[in-house]
Amino acid sequence: MDSLTQIVLGAACGEAVLGKKIGNKALLFGAIGGTIPDLDVYIGSLIYNNEIDAMLFHRGFMYSILFSVLAAFLFGWVTYKLYNSGKRLHTTTKNDWVRLFFWSLFTHPILDCFTPYGTQLFTPLSNYRVAFNNIAVVDPIYTLPFLICIIVLMFFNRKSNKRKLWLKLGLGISSVYMLLTLGNKFYIDTIFRKSMAEHHIKFNRYSTQPAIFNNVLWYGIVETDASYFMANYSLLDRKNRFLNFKELPKQRDLNPSEFDDIKDLAWFSNHYYSVYKVTDNAYRYNDLRYPILDENDPNSSVFSLTLYKDGNRLNIKPFEPQFDDFKTAMSDLWERIKGI
Repeated sequence: MDSLTQIVLGAACGEAVLGKKIGNKALLFGAIGGTIPDLDVYIGSLIYNNEIDAMLFHRGFMYSILFSVLAAFLFGWVTYKLYNSGKRLHTTTKNDWVRLFFWSLFTHPILDCFTPYGTQLFTPLSNYRVAFNNIAVVDPIYTLPFLICIIVLMFFNRKSNKRKLWLKLGLGISSVYMLLTLGNKFYIDTIFRKSMAEHHIKFNRYSTQPAIFNNVLWYGIVETDASYFMANYSLLDRKNRFLNFKELPKQRDLNPSEFDDIKDLAWFSNHYYSVYKVTDNAYRYNDLRYPILDENDPNSSVFSLTLYKDGNRLNIKPFEPQFDDFKTAMSDLWERIKGI
């Protein structure tokens, strides 16, 4: 999920493990641990000269169970050596710090597994991307109550039972909401299958996910032999069906057989994608797991990349959002959430 959410969850892990011993400093160290996996964005850019490789590195090894274990021992040992000195000598143990970093590191990829982006939990044994698609990458209803509870507990003494109460409240509210989104996902999938049946769409597979910032408006895509069909549905719609299915061809102006980079990007998109030639040396790659903003423009995908030939490989230009006016985009999103 977004960085703020991961900081909050990491801080909660720090509080749960070491809050009674070191107070608010546990929140700080937990927040640091919860941020570490996201640093793979910068590390990937340092390791790779190709931007596709750097992008695919994200949510890879540094999001794996193995990394959580190895990094917990490393950061735990280093922090123990640096922290336990002077007046702080013997106030904490090495195991305390290892547990703090393990939980703050491990919960980061676990939380991200619930989003549509996908997380390679089992690297290097498998590159399978775990994605439950039940919550958006940014969802204020999950984050804000949790954040408020963490802020409130900071004002109590580290040994106060009220501190533990607010921690449990924050974890409880966020966990209950996550369970509700899982139930919502099950309901949405049921509605989507009924909608496809009514439209006589014979599908090979399908995928649904919530729109950004909410769990009310959902997007669905279905793959057939020749094309994709897309539609959306709000829980506030008058009819409990996905309506206005839009058909998109399986456009492949670059094929995986031509470039391994297309094969890698197709894997990244779970093979929901299209590639359109723009110029002699520019192509538009659309990750169709995410909705298109203009149903009349197949290249208006929320996650759209500009590819260009770079030697015997492909590369990507810096990502540019597919909307010019954020305020208008949010207004349109709100109008659609309210239902039709």
